[in-house]
Amino acid sequence: MQKTHNTLPEEIRIQSVELLNLNLAAAIDLHAQMKQAHWNVRGPGFIAIHELFDKVSAQVEDFSDLIAERAGGLGGTANGTIQIAVKQSYLNPYPLGIADELEHLFAVSNVLAAFGGSIIEAIEKSTEIGDATTADLFTEISRGVDQQLWFVESHLAPKQEHPKKGK
Repeated sequence: MQKTHNTLPEEIRIQSVELLNLNLAAAIDLHAQMKQAHWNVRGPGFIAIHELFDKVSAQVEDFSDLIAERAGGLGGTANGTIQIAVKQSYLNPYPLGIADELEHLFAVSNVLAAFGGSIIEAIEKSTEIGDATTADLFTEISRGVDQQLWFVESHLAPKQEHPKKGK
């Protein structure tokens, strides 16, 4: 840990940096997965979905910066290399070889939801260890993930409920 005038006790800062780096690895992985989808999507809604995945990718890259900068601000090191991300990401690998827009929409929504769920766990863990600022950062990211998930899922046709007979 680097010397800092941050007022959090070092033991809390160490735990927070560890939690931040775990989620940084996943955010770097998520960014790469969004680019994979962006580069490979095909179908009638190509341009809209291609551009959507690029916007999601940019948002996820912003999440990475927020996470990494908080780790540095706590006196830690942001472990943001691809090699570390490969070793530490908790996300499932993105399915390769798909092109169909619906398959990509489902894959992207699944990985966004998984990342979002882990971010909620990070909010709880940050609060538990006594780092309200890191919990707030994760809350901001959670809101952003939820919004991106909504944008992606909005491209999936809603299931139609069949009207009940006799009503």
